[in-house]
Amino acid sequence: MPNVILIMADDMGYECLGVNGSTEYETPVLDELAAEGMHFTKCISQPLCTPSRVKIMTGQHNYRNYEYFTYLNPNQQTFGQLMQSAGYSTCIVGKWQLSGLKYELPGYQDSLRPHQLGFDEYCLWQLNHLKPKGERFADPLLQQNGKTLPRDPDAYGPDIVSSHALDFIERNQTKPFFVYYPMLLTHDPFVVTPDSEDWEDTTIRYQQDTALFADMVQYTDKIVGRFVQKLKELHLLDNTLLIFTADNGTHPRIYSSTENGIVRGAKGNTVDHGTHVPLVMSWPDKIQSGKTHDGLVGFADFYATLAHLVGKDDARHDGQSLLPLLQGQQYDERESLLVHYDPRWSDRVNQYRGQFARTKRYKLYQDGRFFDLDQDVMEINPIQNPSQEQKQIKSQLQKRIAEAPAWEDQ
Repeated sequence: MPNVILIMADDMGYECLGVNGSTEYETPVLDELAAEGMHFTKCISQPLCTPSRVKIMTGQHNYRNYEYFTYLNPNQQTFGQLMQSAGYSTCIVGKWQLSGLKYELPGYQDSLRPHQLGFDEYCLWQLNHLKPKGERFADPLLQQNGKTLPRDPDAYGPDIVSSHALDFIERNQTKPFFVYYPMLLTHDPFVVTPDSEDWEDTTIRYQQDTALFADMVQYTDKIVGRFVQKLKELHLLDNTLLIFTADNGTHPRIYSSTENGIVRGAKGNTVDHGTHVPLVMSWPDKIQSGKTHDGLVGFADFYATLAHLVGKDDARHDGQSLLPLLQGQQYDERESLLVHYDPRWSDRVNQYRGQFARTKRYKLYQDGRFFDLDQDVMEINPIQNPSQEQKQIKSQLQKRIAEAPAWEDQ
């Protein structure tokens, strides 16, 4: 069985990778993985952190199991449990934020929660402590396998959690392993990294500047490179499915230069820049070099793919397996994708609450707004007089939306 590493950046939209047209950020490792593996151009996430994390971990639409912001009910089955049941050693590192700390939900201080949800080991931020107690970058407040790690003003959270995952890989190199790495980068605060020019000035390590977002993207790429290098050192690269994606679009304070102009981040918003995220997969044993897939991929598809991979596809999920596509076999590309989004966070974000279904080009909301994304990516001008072909597409998308419960049934 192949090893699996799933890395998910935090708040890093599609436009941030060089292979996706960025002219501002340096991502040589991810660009090379895309060139040598499979590059996806239409991966659609949820618009916000917890909705995406609940969906990717369980393979289910949010209307099935998303209850609170920053919470995943422990009664759910995650892909960690799925991989454990198939004989994999499992590890999660990075950002947790799934115990319902803010709402003090049952078991919110339970340090065993990651184990219960399918992970043999962990090294995490925001497991038992809210953000005001300690940040994730310099001088991080992290918990590792039931213990709070000592604070160190010169330590950098992304390095600590990455090192734990790399050590886990080395210790489990003789048996199949699954590493899930929901990254700490590139979420705000936008601050220096150890590679930034001003890192040595300890007085400004949490001084925010959106210009530092570029450093954070570059450091994200560097960390992915560490995983690639470790796999090469252990001669595991060929038999490892390495996946890189992101949980939602870039923060709205970030404006990124691309080959197609400036892109403003739209995290929290259901427009394309809020849900269009990077996706790169590498698996040298199976993926033919240089493949690009422009079909729709949804966040429920990751669970479906892993279930198919380990032979435990029990129809628990709402996704479609990408395994045949990765292996060069017959693959029926999905025609449309459904997204149900209820932020359950703040008044500012709740204005974007809604459901939509989309094809690669067209997008329909439950309230009837219908857009041509090729002509109107910011969704400013709904289609008023659809052609006959557009009417047929709209009708198909209405059927997809009807699969989800109406809002009044929530």
